[in-house]
Amino acid sequence: MAIIDLVRWVPDGGEPIYAWRFPQTNLSTYTQLIVQESQEAVLFSKGQIMGKFGPGKHTLDTENLPILRHLFGIPFGGRNPFTAEVWFVNKLQPYNIGWNIDRINIHDVDYNTQLPLVASGQYGLRIIDSEQFLVKIVGSKSEFTASDLTSQFAGEFSTKTKSTIVQYMLKHRVGFKQISAYLDTISDYLRNVMNPFWNELGLELTKFYVNTIEIDDSTEDGRRIKDAISRQSSMSITGHTWQQEQMFETANNMLGGLGGNSGNGGLLGGLLAINMMGSMSGMGGVGNSMMQPQYNQPAMDGSRQVGNMQQGGTFGQAAGAQSVKMVYCSNCAQKYPSTMKFCPHCGDPYNPCPNCGTDNDMNARRCVSCGTYLQTDTALCPNCHNPVAHGSLFCGSCGHQLVASNVCTRCGCTLPDSVKFCPNCGNRR
Repeated sequence: MAIIDLVRWVPDGGEPIYAWRFPQTNLSTYTQLIVQESQEAVLFSKGQIMGKFGPGKHTLDTENLPILRHLFGIPFGGRNPFTAEVWFVNKLQPYNIGWNIDRINIHDVDYNTQLPLVASGQYGLRIIDSEQFLVKIVGSKSEFTASDLTSQFAGEFSTKTKSTIVQYMLKHRVGFKQISAYLDTISDYLRNVMNPFWNELGLELTKFYVNTIEIDDSTEDGRRIKDAISRQSSMSITGHTWQQEQMFETANNMLGGLGGNSGNGGLLGGLLAINMMGSMSGMGGVGNSMMQPQYNQPAMDGSRQVGNMQQGGTFGQAAGAQSVKMVYCSNCAQKYPSTMKFCPHCGDPYNPCPNCGTDNDMNARRCVSCGTYLQTDTALCPNCHNPVAHGSLFCGSCGHQLVASNVCTRCGCTLPDSVKFCPNCGNRR
């Protein structure tokens, strides 16, 4: 077997390599070792480390390797062969390694429910102790790449990362709504936790980034949760409630019967849908009564409020006779007594319906339970409580006369029977 005169490593520029072993082991005291910048060479023989060399050109003689005399009995001078493994280690280049972890189950403080999360990011590693790295990690391989590193420690890395993210979110009460604002802080927190683990292997964690923490939509329950969050955001923007959205969907399904069915069922469904939609926009009739059973409120004695009457307890007892009852929060759907001004669970203000006491969203125009108008910027008929245009003489829903015939509809001035125009403002009678 020929003696190797020159030992060197020139990376080919492919996948990042942390350590590479020279393929031949038959060396001599005249063998030249060339170590490039950012590299370090480590020699092993008979299970022992013979020495390590930094950047430059070195001769593997007994002057540089005094242990040769102990291992092989090689005297000074002469061309003396010996066997040794030469490992080249890339020390200075920190490699960027992408990481991601699968499902993390955490009880979220924003939504007060269990959320499945996934996270991803990048981290950088560089070798700080070549001997420790080669002894503890490399083993019998001929080279050690970044993919070898990630696959070898994937399980332990995933467990530590998951545990640390959950601990941080629970300890600091960080919910999913605010998680994007804490990515830098979580990244630094994870880096401090993970760095001792890599230091034991001769590596330094130069950087650690958490790029995303999102809902895991790879499963059916995760997709449902993601869709529910999206719907909640949509309702918060538009100002409508879940009950109103269900009524809109029901009305749309009924209207579909007009084009899809040719029988009486389709026409009846369309008329019913029109009445329902009319109740949402101020019309009376069938739609007004259909809104009432959508959001029944329990009373303090365990009875149930439906519309303007309270069921349970004393039969036929009016709702107004019960001064304190339990209501559902329009924001988080948790129950609390009607004597409270704010929900004790989420802090949302109590916006009671003047008719039935149901809690409504602050932007809601009508009560989700009984349909009573909550906004006071619209004139209401004193007879049927439906909205009427300002200045109207009669209610468009029930025909009730709104003002006396001898009163000006513009300025309220009393008009003599003989005039056709108001002498005060000129408005036509």
